[in-house]
Amino acid sequence: MVIFQLERTAPLSLEEAWRRLTEWHRHGEVVPLTRVTVVTPPPTREGTVFVARSGLGPFAFDDRMEVTVWHPPADDEPGRCRLEKRGRVIRGWAEIEVWPGPGGRTRVVWHEELRVRFLPSPFDPLLRATARSVFGRAVNRLLRRP
Repeated sequence: MVIFQLERTAPLSLEEAWRRLTEWHRHGEVVPLTRVTVVTPPPTREGTVFVARSGLGPFAFDDRMEVTVWHPPADDEPGRCRLEKRGRVIRGWAEIEVWPGPGGRTRVVWHEELRVRFLPSPFDPLLRATARSVFGRAVNRLLRRP
């Protein structure tokens, strides 16, 4: 199991940063070899379920997630979303927060606990570095794309 946190600032309003980070299908556009399918009807709320299918052919797996906390930003108040990862291979949780930042910017905090089934703990440092790199690039891309 690994826990990591990413922080970014973006020249976006709270609402726009939130939208870019929580339109789940967009994650499939920025994470290599991944397709995201939202299982439940819109709009996103507590109970929304989506699946990220990652990999190639027989080496692909589903990362099933459920939104368990959904507090969009409002009136310059921060927003927070928590996802529970409930796949057969990937377990854990992720929290996405948007906060008012300096100079009218938005501060984004992505905090995640990640467990990969069958991956022994000696691989945790490699998993942490890989996850920080992949999710860091994904967050950067999501925040840059309208």
